[in-house]
Amino acid sequence: MAVPGEDGPAPASTHADPRGDPFLTTRFAVPTRPVTFLRRDRLLGHLGDDPPTPLTVVHGAAGAGKTLLVADWASARDGPVAWLTARVADKGCGTFWAYLLQALRLAGLPLAGDVGFPTEPGRVPDALLTRLAAALSARTAPVIVVVDEYDRATDPEIADQLEFVLQQAGHGLRLVLVTRTEPLLPLHRYRAAGAITEIRNAELAFTRDEAADLLALHGLRLPADDVDALVERTRGWAAGLRLCALAARDEPDPRTYLQEFEADRTTIADFLLAEVLKRQKAGAQDLLLRTSILERVCPGLADALTGRTDAGLILTGLHRENAFVEYLGHDWFRLHPLFGEILRAHLRVRSPGLETELHRRAAHWLRHSGSLGETLGHAAAAHEWETAAGALVGDLAIGEIFTGLHVDDLSELFAPMGPGPAGPATDLVRAARALSRHDLERGLPRLHRAAHALAPRGASAEDDPDGLAATRLSCAFLETLAARLTGAPGRAETAAQAAERLRRDVPGRLLDEHPELIALLHTHLGSARLWAGRMREARAVLTAVVDSGRAEETAQAREECLGHLALIDYLKGRPGRAERTAWATVTAAGGHRGPPPAPGPGLAPLVLAAVAVDRDELDRAQALLDAAADPRGLPPDPVAQAGESIVTGRLLLARGDPQAALEAVDRTVVAEEASPWAAAHTACVAAAAHLAEGRPETAVKLLAEQPDGEPVCLVGAAQAELAAGRPEAAAGLLGRVGPQSRVGPAVAVRAALVGAQVAGEAGDLARQRGLVAQALREARRERLRRPFVDAGPWLRPLLRTVPLRALAEGWLTPGPPVPGGERPPLPVVEELSGRERDVLLRLAQMMSTEEIAADLYVSVNTVKTHLKSAYRKLAVNRRHDAVRRARDLGLL
Repeated sequence: MAVPGEDGPAPASTHADPRGDPFLTTRFAVPTRPVTFLRRDRLLGHLGDDPPTPLTVVHGAAGAGKTLLVADWASARDGPVAWLTARVADKGCGTFWAYLLQALRLAGLPLAGDVGFPTEPGRVPDALLTRLAAALSARTAPVIVVVDEYDRATDPEIADQLEFVLQQAGHGLRLVLVTRTEPLLPLHRYRAAGAITEIRNAELAFTRDEAADLLALHGLRLPADDVDALVERTRGWAAGLRLCALAARDEPDPRTYLQEFEADRTTIADFLLAEVLKRQKAGAQDLLLRTSILERVCPGLADALTGRTDAGLILTGLHRENAFVEYLGHDWFRLHPLFGEILRAHLRVRSPGLETELHRRAAHWLRHSGSLGETLGHAAAAHEWETAAGALVGDLAIGEIFTGLHVDDLSELFAPMGPGPAGPATDLVRAARALSRHDLERGLPRLHRAAHALAPRGASAEDDPDGLAATRLSCAFLETLAARLTGAPGRAETAAQAAERLRRDVPGRLLDEHPELIALLHTHLGSARLWAGRMREARAVLTAVVDSGRAEETAQAREECLGHLALIDYLKGRPGRAERTAWATVTAAGGHRGPPPAPGPGLAPLVLAAVAVDRDELDRAQALLDAAADPRGLPPDPVAQAGESIVTGRLLLARGDPQAALEAVDRTVVAEEASPWAAAHTACVAAAAHLAEGRPETAVKLLAEQPDGEPVCLVGAAQAELAAGRPEAAAGLLGRVGPQSRVGPAVAVRAALVGAQVAGEAGDLARQRGLVAQALREARRERLRRPFVDAGPWLRPLLRTVPLRALAEGWLTPGPPVPGGERPPLPVVEELSGRERDVLLRLAQMMSTEEIAADLYVSVNTVKTHLKSAYRKLAVNRRHDAVRRARDLGLL
């Protein structure tokens, strides 16, 4: 009984509060855990820290599982726990303290009669709090007091009184507050003193393993990926997981339900709307609904969508209240995914048509203050195609339609854009999308219309606040691509020169953010120069792209440039170098621990197929030729189209089908200007086909029409003249081929073999053997077998002679038989990887470790690792032995 005095008379009964109402016993009951409750030891460990701190705060969003967590912990305690659910806090501080004193009594804590009892709902005498603190401080063991739903205690006076008792009770009280928001207590002082235990919203979130265990308690056992997806969507929110599990277990296909459920049609929506949205003031509700269309929101953007000026304060308040608003840092926030999904559905019902307007406002605000991706997404959602196209082109990001990390996203985003509106930016985007599919019929008219609209009319880039220079540079980039696709090297040069001038007027920031545009522009220019036969200039610009860095955005451009460089090497008659360059495309595309069966698609496998034909590896050549085809079915540009027909023709010739070879190279390559190398190599294949069918004069005539001085044509013409019975004319043509240093091994080997045949017919057998030996030495390094197959029957007896047999054995002809039976197989631990073969090939070419590393675009240590592994597999320990063993095994 309370003592009459300053506290007022004692109550007539301990079963009534200061208002005379009976105590509600449910306010003192520790909540019962459901059958499917999951005990989480990692969090119980935080609560049971020893020695305990005087203050523990468990704060998280509605349904985060905080109450059940503390209830589970409290139920396992050996000593008494006073539990109070603070829903009476809004009845006044006197009522709150009356309930708290009753909770202590019900927990079995004897309070002396002089502690007193509040007699007024809205007031508590200081003396009562002092006597209570003194009584608690006298205890040998602390009493645990849990105040659940403490966020309802919004009266600062209650917080001050609770702080006073907690401070004065010393070790006699451990206070546990369960709340949605941070309490008004001076938490910073407790944190500085290490006197507080906190479990926050992020820690309350279920982990993947905890979520799997919870689902299992509901009879659901899902694959790890499905659990991860559910945890990501719910952010580990306890109530969301439980409600999903309860709904899914009643479904015939729980797994599909959890993958596809619409949050706004579940009990989750009822929970969040009632417990979170409707508890906010009208202004906060409106802000939540309007910003639900955003992936993330900052105060300025929220103000633009709501017409307010205090969105920052509201967002900060919602975050502090754990109202499913997460803080991302740097003044950016985002809604919980499920909450945002439900709010968007609620917005559509509450304000039909508003969503489109909100997307429009967001797009216009983000265009000047946000990211490009967000701008595009909201502009497309609002069907603001001029804004979307203007943002893409003005930010110099049009190259992302062709390469980079967002190709598929951009394709999907702009797919709904119809024929209108018409403007330079929208025309450029439509042209880019068409040209990315090599659709010249649709792309070129739109590109020409945009170029006409952007033609300078006295204004400079400095006079244009909307990024005219970036738009013009984007147009020049597309014009370079169009020139490449149409086989117009002159127009490509003009467009590229215009682009170089425009670069000076574009902010450097944009060029740095979008390196893919310039890389692709130079790739297109290099391809156009290659088509024109300007090999040195093409190599220079293509090499610059390859050496420009390792940015992921430019990987596709680097890969394409390496394919072109490989083709240049092959056209120059250097198959080994072409092969190495073609394999380097794998590194440019992202790298592999070992090369795949073929890079591709593109020029790289096409070049590798050509090399395989020269090495008489015809099945491999066919597989590589098939890999070169674009899986999307896009028509090749002139360079690839010509290369494909030439390699196909050579492969068909090697397979003994000259008529099919003629048909392959007779395909029309659509181009505004003819390519000298394409014409020369096409003529060589056609001439070889005519020779194979006994028409040497046709072959001679065909090659005579090609540009004078082309080495591959001179060798082919010499072979045709020889077949026509004119060895003197053949010798004259070979004399114009030039020294070996000027032509690659592929040309030099064929020239030497034709020269050997001429010498043989002239009776100069010593010169004939010398030229064959020269051809063998040159071909062995490159493994060029096909020229010897094509040379004809005159060569076979020579290869069996003693001086030449040693040069041909092991790679061109079988080695000598081993006495007593077949040669025993050399020990090989396991098959060499593709990269180890590449390293061995370069060892055979007498390249140093540093040269091999540079050639393969890897580190010296990586080369040493491959060498060590190759030595082990070949059962050798020296470079020379490794090369010899690899050759004996036919690996080189």
